[in-house]
Amino acid sequence: MSKKKAVASATETAIEANGLPLNNKSKWESWKDNFKRRGWILLFILPAVIYVLIFCYIPMYGILVAFQDYMPGAPIIGEGTQWVGWENFKTFFSNPNFLTYFKNTFLLCILGFIVGFPLPIIVALLLNSLRSKKAKKGLQILYYAPHFISLVVMVGMLELIFGSDGLIDQLSIQAGGDVNGLQLFLKPEAFRPLFIFSGNWQDFGWSAIIYLAALSGVDPSLHEAAKVDGASRFKRIFSVDLPAIAPTIVMLMILSVGNLMNCGYEKVLLMQTGGNLETSEILSTYVYTFGLLGGQYGVGTAAGLFNSVINVVLLVIANFTSKKLANQSMW
Repeated sequence: MSKKKAVASATETAIEANGLPLNNKSKWESWKDNFKRRGWILLFILPAVIYVLIFCYIPMYGILVAFQDYMPGAPIIGEGTQWVGWENFKTFFSNPNFLTYFKNTFLLCILGFIVGFPLPIIVALLLNSLRSKKAKKGLQILYYAPHFISLVVMVGMLELIFGSDGLIDQLSIQAGGDVNGLQLFLKPEAFRPLFIFSGNWQDFGWSAIIYLAALSGVDPSLHEAAKVDGASRFKRIFSVDLPAIAPTIVMLMILSVGNLMNCGYEKVLLMQTGGNLETSEILSTYVYTFGLLGGQYGVGTAAGLFNSVINVVLLVIANFTSKKLANQSMW
């Protein structure tokens, strides 16, 4: 009997050490015991929670402006609030250029996603395949560096290379082309390629970091077993590396789809000229131009809310599709 009691006591001690509930304890009591032992770990995420609450959730009450005739200084909720219902949305949707703004935003974002999402994965797989650690570190630094270039400097570099009297124009003139040069910054059809490829060049190395981190956790014995089976390095990428980082790829894809319609207005405005307005006018620039500069705060907020709702719908669809097809989802 003494041995059985000793074994039972040791088992209970091991279960408690692992935070598992005992049979004679309720779930609430077990949760409280577990929280007492490990609750201090939550302190590490407290700064992030505070940051998200202050800068993400608290400002969300500002979406009420979309349903008001708002003027700066007026209370968003109070006696002086002028509610207009859906009038701001009607004004936005009845804009003759609404379809152009939506089409430009969609094309700019979807093309950027098609080019930009697989690129960091490919770069991470190739870097992980390098045998030379020095070459790997050198290329990583080379790929990361453009991320730290500011948007203003980036657009300035594009202007010096592709703008009027830029490097490409000068080479074109020297080669016997048009006297005025190509003037790509003034051509609507050149805006999207310049925007997308410059953005991907700037961020693909930085985005590859998370995939490299996931690849570092791949068990080397899997590669050894694949070598024994006669798999080449190329085959091992598809049979070992890609399956190992598949959950990371799925999660980042869902997050990217949920942020698909957010192109940002800063770089677009910096690259915008009178000649490329046909393709450079997007929803974000509409919010800035008509909402902030034009004083139509309600209409601008309605346009931004419309864009956010589309992102939420895309996020839900991507999560549902991933759950059905890959059995992986965010919730």
